[in-house]
Amino acid sequence: MTGPAAPRPVRILVCDDHVVVRAGLLALLDSAPDIEVVGEAGTGEEALALAAKLAPDVVLMDLQLGTGMDGVATTRRLTAGPDATPHVLVLTTYDTDADITRAIEAGATGYLLKAERPEELFSAIQAAAQGRTTLSAPVASRVMARMRSPRPSLTDRERDILAQLAQGLGNRDIARALFISEATVKTHLGRIYDKLGVDTRAGAVAVAKEQRLLG
Repeated sequence: MTGPAAPRPVRILVCDDHVVVRAGLLALLDSAPDIEVVGEAGTGEEALALAAKLAPDVVLMDLQLGTGMDGVATTRRLTAGPDATPHVLVLTTYDTDADITRAIEAGATGYLLKAERPEELFSAIQAAAQGRTTLSAPVASRVMARMRSPRPSLTDRERDILAQLAQGLGNRDIARALFISEATVKTHLGRIYDKLGVDTRAGAVAVAKEQRLLG
């Protein structure tokens, strides 16, 4: 009399642009009996092509992928299809508010830091395969702090500049549109970054959209 069949292992596609990091991840994941690595990608474009071909359960996604599409854009494409799509588990060294916000808004199921123990990674992969959210403790703390904190108070001028940023304008074009100097634009941008807890233009726009600061 045979016992129940063993559960099917979770099929994983690993996307990381660092060859050494990717090799380490593959070796680590191969040690888990309930996880099967079906492919590896070094770029976002390669990940999209392999996901369409291999139909993994989970894509383990780095955020920074060198040239081409970044991890956020790739995540958005992977999770946007009408059919059953893979769950995306972000595995990265970046834990800024802007990075977390962008990844979650793009459709990531979980957000894990590379400093986590192997057991935590294995557990997060199993959770992601079932569509359950897993966040590293530092990431969860940042998310909770953001939810508890009031919206940042921006001046009318800062909101004007943020709106121009959201349209993709550079400092010179913003200065022309608002009849101010580029130096003034840079000063306001510094204050905006400080208030939103970001350090990039894309991060400022992502947080502004999340906080509904653009009107």
